[in-house]
Amino acid sequence: MATAPLPTPAPPRARPSISQRAYAERTVRTIRRRKAVNYVMIGLTWVAAIVATLPLLFILFYLLKKGAGVISLEFFTAMPRPIGEEGGGMANAIVGTLILVGIAIVVGLPIGIGAGLYLAEHRGTKLATVVRFLSDVLNGLPSIVVGIFAWQFLVRPVGHFSALAGGIALAAMMIPMVTRTTEEMVRLVPVSLREAALALGYSRWRTSLTIVLRTATAGIVTGALVAIARVAGETAPLFFTALGNQFMSTSLREAIAALPLQIFNYAISPYESAHALAWAGALVLIGLVLVVSIAARIATRARFGRVAD
Repeated sequence: MATAPLPTPAPPRARPSISQRAYAERTVRTIRRRKAVNYVMIGLTWVAAIVATLPLLFILFYLLKKGAGVISLEFFTAMPRPIGEEGGGMANAIVGTLILVGIAIVVGLPIGIGAGLYLAEHRGTKLATVVRFLSDVLNGLPSIVVGIFAWQFLVRPVGHFSALAGGIALAAMMIPMVTRTTEEMVRLVPVSLREAALALGYSRWRTSLTIVLRTATAGIVTGALVAIARVAGETAPLFFTALGNQFMSTSLREAIAALPLQIFNYAISPYESAHALAWAGALVLIGLVLVVSIAARIATRARFGRVAD
């Protein structure tokens, strides 16, 4: 009777050498260290994001605490009363701010967007270099200097303050910000889009306006909103141009009220009722900027949603 062959024993597994074990342990330690560093850096970014939003949240909370109790229908529809009397509103200042910001938008946005588009499309020319340098200088120019120049060239020649002078002064502050933002956003557009449009027979100007500018619209809108938010709260240029008005005025050739001017006048008053109106005016001013931002976001998202469909 034949017997089955005995199974061949498996060869003994080679033990890892000391150098291999050390390498494996070092790899494990490296992975653990990288994970720890990754968690720490993510935590720091979270902390930075929270710290960046804390000032805005604190300002909103404080404005709501101080000014929400004064907000009423009368505040939006009534005219201001003499300082020291209870009640009254800021209807003239709200209307004046909307007019001034509207003038600044109409004058400043087309010029700023056009200049930024030129800087991006002709970045190597001498004119582009000069315009870029001057835009950076104007971005750091104090607002009161802009107001003095506007008074010298827009108010003094005609002999009186006006809403048009105030709007142009705000537009002068808006133009360099919009210019630089537009340039940076347009430069982010892929070159392949330009080349594709040119290959299809589009002219250079049509490519810039219908392809490049349209692609960068979301970033340009964001930059424009930042510029609008900044000029909407400027006070110094308006002292030299719009001056302020205690009555309702919608004429572009007359002095006009504005929320920043009204807030300043109430803030320096010794009466608590005026201080409350100043806080309420500041809350309304932030609310106006917030509404404009939300509306622009919704409009931009809806437009690009239809384009994508």
